Amino acid sequence: MSSTETSPAARTVASTQSEMTEIILPNDTNTLGNLLGGRLMHFIDLTGAMAAYRHSRTNVVTAAMDHIDFIRPVHLGDLLTLRSSVNRAFSSSMEVGVKVWAENTRTGTICHVASAYLVFVAIDDKGRRQRVPEALPETPDEFRRFEGALRRRENREAESNRRKQAKIETDAQEDAAVAQP
Repeated sequence: MSSTETSPAARTVASTQSEMTEIILPNDTNTLGNLLGGRLMHFIDLTGAMAAYRHSRTNVVTAAMDHIDFIRPVHLGDLLTLRSSVNRAFSSSMEVGVKVWAENTRTGTICHVASAYLVFVAIDDKGRRQRVPEALPETPDEFRRFEGALRRRENREAESNRRKQAKIETDAQEDAAVAQP
């Protein structure tokens, strides 16, 4: 197989789609019998990584969980289904969207319970960033998520710059306070 076949210039969003199903057991829940938020975040991270691996075909690391909405509680005994896909790829990073549903195994009722955006970075075996293929949206929903990913990236960068500036100002104030007799 040639290197262009293993690492094409672009991949469709559909080719990155991943799905995972879990049953919620007692060790996944809090004292109310609801799925622990951290456990749900773990499932989201795993499912998101699957989409990122499918897109990049190399190692990936989680760089950010940009946004997560906990919409409804998930209960002991529910079946949890998570679906993910790459929304957009940048040079070495990818935004992945994950949507989560819970199914009540007794009634068959299925509810949307959570959604999240994550950023993964492709790396080689030595931890160096790797370029990733472009993500090609094909459906109206994929185009909507593709455009939204760019806005979310711009917001992440602005927030990162704001935090860096605030740290510089705080460090300067602390240095000035220490220098005063």
